[in-house]
Amino acid sequence: MTKIAVVFHSGYGHTQRMAQAVAEGAGAELVAIDAEGNLPEGGWETLAAANAIIMGSPTYMGSVSWQFKKFADASSKPWFTQSWKDKLFAGFTNSASLNGDKASTLTYLFTLAMQHSGIWISQGLLPSNSKAADRNDPNFLGSSSGAMAQSPSDAGASEMLLGDLANARAFGQRVAEVAARFK
Repeated sequence: MTKIAVVFHSGYGHTQRMAQAVAEGAGAELVAIDAEGNLPEGGWETLAAANAIIMGSPTYMGSVSWQFKKFADASSKPWFTQSWKDKLFAGFTNSASLNGDKASTLTYLFTLAMQHSGIWISQGLLPSNSKAADRNDPNFLGSSSGAMAQSPSDAGASEMLLGDLANARAFGQRVAEVAARFK
């Protein structure tokens, strides 16, 4: 059986809700980075055992949160031994603005995966960019490199758009399908 882990940080609950949808689609285990930037007990072991690691962070100031960055820096231990080499990786993010520099965050996650000698899985879904497109259509934000969501700054996590969450589930499912082919 393919093992998939979703490692993520969420500041206000939006990225957590997205992580839950990704995990649901992938049949993955959640590994939450806490407010101090640490993994829960057993988190590193879960990542080591995973065939695929899906990374998620809110986009703050054009990049990942400092808590996610602390995790990324701590991942230098598996990097040094190349223990994550040839693992599958993917990424997702959420920000308050429609653009919100989310592509910068996905590029950061991609670069981290490449530093670990990983194999990146893209969104794999055409954008919904016709005149008839609706904000709740799949991949309305038009990302190719990973899943994106947008949550207004004054909206709670429970108010996330159903289209963004459906997109996150589909993204998780894609990662699971690709991981099964690589297994």
